Amino acid sequence: MNFLEQLFSKYPEEKVIKWFKQICVAEAWSWFFLFTAMVWIREDPEGIIPIIYISTIGSIHGLFFTLYLLFLPSVRNIYKWDDEDYVFALISAFFPFATVWIDKKLARFDRE
Repeated sequence: MNFLEQLFSKYPEEKVIKWFKQICVAEAWSWFFLFTAMVWIREDPEGIIPIIYISTIGSIHGLFFTLYLLFLPSVRNIYKWDDEDYVFALISAFFPFATVWIDKKLARFDRE
């Protein structure tokens, strides 16, 4: 993970935090659109538009998921999370809309 720290050390902490918070919200929105795509593909499994929609939304969600995971080690150092907080933030990536909770509760300097 040293290469990620070197990559993000070029940027000020405020900018990395801003990007991380935007990625948290975007990942949650992509979950929502992924759910709509899954419902749509079940309703019309033979249609070409639902297939295009689910593959596009799935790719976008995968992008935000990967960005969230790439930003976690750097954000951990910025917020000085212990191992428990880091693992919780890592696991929350796999649950729908949990990244918003990470953005609102865990990614703060004044939490005690």
